[in-house]
Amino acid sequence: MGSNLFGVMYGDSSSESPHVLTFHSTAKWNAHYDAFKETDKLMVIDFTASWCGPCKLMDPIIQEFAAKYTDVEFVKIDVDELMEVSQEFQVQAMPTFILIKRGKVADKVVGVRKEELQRLIEQHRK
Repeated sequence: MGSNLFGVMYGDSSSESPHVLTFHSTAKWNAHYDAFKETDKLMVIDFTASWCGPCKLMDPIIQEFAAKYTDVEFVKIDVDELMEVSQEFQVQAMPTFILIKRGKVADKVVGVRKEELQRLIEQHRK
């Protein structure tokens, strides 16, 4: 149907979204993150794992937030794939959502906590 930034095709049945960036290499993530630090935009990083049940529960919520808060950047990182990145942010449980503003951690939500995550996004995106 459509394609994301990395040219991967997705059909209508896919849960992937053009609103959520996914990184598969630490080098690409680092380059993106370094450039992002220069902006005033809020970034929400979703640390997830393919085997994590609660992460799957949060997927549609993240897609919904990404479509709603178009001024916020949403990034999904698989902790098994980019282990160094998850260690850098001291992720210990999944899902963990880290909110970044101007290159610094502004807030953190661990677990399936839609309301808290939404409240923090609205608080920090201004």
